Amino acid sequence: MYKIMTPGPTQVKENVRMARSFPCTNPDLDETFVDFYKETCELISRLLHTGNETLILGGEGILGLEAACASLTEPGDPVLVLDNGVYGRGFADFVSMYGGKPVLYSVDEKNPIDPAALEEYLKEHHDYKYATLVHCDTPSGMLNDISALCPLLKKYGILTVVDSVSGMFGEDVRVDDFQIDLLCGGSQKAVSAPPGLTFVTVSDAAWAAIDGRNVPIASFYANLKVFEGYYEKKWFPYTMPISDIYGLRAAFDNIAGDPDMLARHARIGAACRAAVRAVGLNLHLASGFSNTVTVFDVPKETTADAILQTMRQKHGIMLAGSFDSLAGQVIRIGHMGSNANVVDMIETLDALDDTLRELNVPLKGQLRMIFQEEVSKKGLVL
Repeated sequence: MYKIMTPGPTQVKENVRMARSFPCTNPDLDETFVDFYKETCELISRLLHTGNETLILGGEGILGLEAACASLTEPGDPVLVLDNGVYGRGFADFVSMYGGKPVLYSVDEKNPIDPAALEEYLKEHHDYKYATLVHCDTPSGMLNDISALCPLLKKYGILTVVDSVSGMFGEDVRVDDFQIDLLCGGSQKAVSAPPGLTFVTVSDAAWAAIDGRNVPIASFYANLKVFEGYYEKKWFPYTMPISDIYGLRAAFDNIAGDPDMLARHARIGAACRAAVRAVGLNLHLASGFSNTVTVFDVPKETTADAILQTMRQKHGIMLAGSFDSLAGQVIRIGHMGSNANVVDMIETLDALDDTLRELNVPLKGQLRMIFQEEVSKKGLVL
């Protein structure tokens, strides 16, 4: 069994795994489960600082992204796709799939989207039904400033769809303050539950757009409207994965009881980046670093496969490479959710030190020692 230090799925705590073993009732017929589902949705809304409705959907995080586009997009709708990463431009596929016309706003993939530059663009080009934006684009670790970008889009009358599957709970997300109309999250990242569930928060403006469509939504499973009135009717559109939701609730209870969560992610993220820089490795990004994942370029002396295999086979630790345009180019260390703790980070960086030296990569120091020094400066207990 590997210690997973990947940017999702992440380690799962014992109480979450135990919650998934609770006896099953029939979620289609047991009204107490409908109450439990609604209470869990309300807890998620509170943790995301919103009065908007939350829905939990039975599918991995990608389902939330598709459901957002399926539910909002009508044939011919112009949709602005903010693109500075793999998942950013990936939204265009969902828009096209449901008949929309995606317009990519593509910028430098080594830096976050600049609100000032986007506003210059929007002054001339703002006839869009909605815009899609990735908070943390996990393949590169890019963090976009949704607190600035979403209000800017709303200023021009554009609905906002945000993928924060890899950002939320490692980075601050305040749905109402940031003016996010449809926020997508997933169970397997900083939430630290197993993969298999997605959840979305939906604003009144988003519901109005969904309700005001001229053509039916071209999906059932990716259709948010099928949940309309579920609580009053005590009826779900499909059988809810009850054990998964029991586990998800335990994971959110853990988050609710962890007031230092964002600060811990910030300290660990900064310390990891400092250690990577100090030993001579090259951080992949120029700026816009997420506190949930550190991404560095594969040194010229070795390959991504060699690093990942040695970490797994010799040290029992799983890191991640990347994919698409970044396949074979970078290594990713996930320090989100349950992974974001000092003990596991020290073990991981110690193993990475050994691995890189074994692969003849020259380092200017020890990752572990520099990380320890940095976290001590930042007040974390070793």
